[in-house]
Amino acid sequence: MSEHPFAQADADWLKLIGDARDWFNGPVGSMLLGAEQRMLDEELQRFFGGYLVHYGPSAEPAANADKIQRSVRLGAPFSGVEIACEEQAWPLTEYAADVVLLQHGLDFSLSPHGLLREAAHSVRPGGHMLIIGINPISAWGARHVFARDALGRARCFAPSRVSDWLHLLGFALEKRRFGCYRPPLASSGWQSRLASLDSWGDTWQSPGGGFYLLVARKLVSGMRPIRQSRREPRGVLVPMPVANVSRCEPEQSKNPPD
Repeated sequence: MSEHPFAQADADWLKLIGDARDWFNGPVGSMLLGAEQRMLDEELQRFFGGYLVHYGPSAEPAANADKIQRSVRLGAPFSGVEIACEEQAWPLTEYAADVVLLQHGLDFSLSPHGLLREAAHSVRPGGHMLIIGINPISAWGARHVFARDALGRARCFAPSRVSDWLHLLGFALEKRRFGCYRPPLASSGWQSRLASLDSWGDTWQSPGGGFYLLVARKLVSGMRPIRQSRREPRGVLVPMPVANVSRCEPEQSKNPPD
């Protein structure tokens, strides 16, 4: 795929994706992608089917799963992208994919709701959507607030918020995981010294990881995930007094009337 934009592509969107690709190619972004890839290699082993669609700004090749026949990279017209398209105009039919992976697609998007709807439209009933995003409640989220590079332009949605969006689109959340507990430091030496933080975080699954992974399943058409309602305390049944009504006929007088 050439580096030249296709006709009518949004210039702001292309600039955002291009800057994000440069950031992911740097030392901090590469460390984050490495931690994500290790988790994806583990999670994707349980999925099967015909097609996996991978959308995201990084230049990494499409994610592979042993039990899925074909993986395809979708996105802006940069190197490594197999099918170029805008974020709200995927050239896929409804229910075309068994698995859709949005890897930082929502973080670097001009219309996150539109992108999520487009991705959901492409997943078959019973298929899965995986979403990876930068966790705002982490050291990475804190750096996002003050960064002047592409990370500063990321949206960094909370995983609970994205879960609510998935629920409205007819998906049931199956799993939520966190990863990359090392702080976003560019020094390779400090990255090596703090590598043990990832092992600790992966073991305890603390919600302070630099990224989150959501795994959601698309329900059969017409069904919606049911949330458990909060149980209200029930009142106590108290027996009420009942009047004793006699059903016997009144006794007639023994003396007949005159």
